Amino acid sequence: MVLKLINATEARNGTAVIINNEPSIVRSVDVSKTGKHGHAKVRLEAIGIFDNKKKIIVVPGHERFEVPEIKKLKGQILSIQGENASIMDLETFETFDVLVPENLREILKENDNVEYWDVEGKRIIKRKL
Repeated sequence: MVLKLINATEARNGTAVIINNEPSIVRSVDVSKTGKHGHAKVRLEAIGIFDNKKKIIVVPGHERFEVPEIKKLKGQILSIQGENASIMDLETFETFDVLVPENLREILKENDNVEYWDVEGKRIIKRKL
């Protein structure tokens, strides 16, 4: 479920937007002046939430972007099998499996508390608490 729509000129550093059907966090925004025919151009640099890939796009200033709903929740790791972790939400006690990001694989172990994000129904572990 998309939270809202914003114009490209309204995007700021740290804003979450959907680029090419992938939720991303905006890292920098450059807005050019309006041209002879009246449209400003916006250059956005963003990093994907799930794939950590850098995306650079240039769009007209009136281009609309979807802003995804991001829920930041807390959970406890019940078990780790290879690249997957079984997590229990600390509020609802729901259990689910999540892929552990490469940068956290060495740090996380069973019974650790983590912050995970629920973005449009997909979940990712962001940090150890």
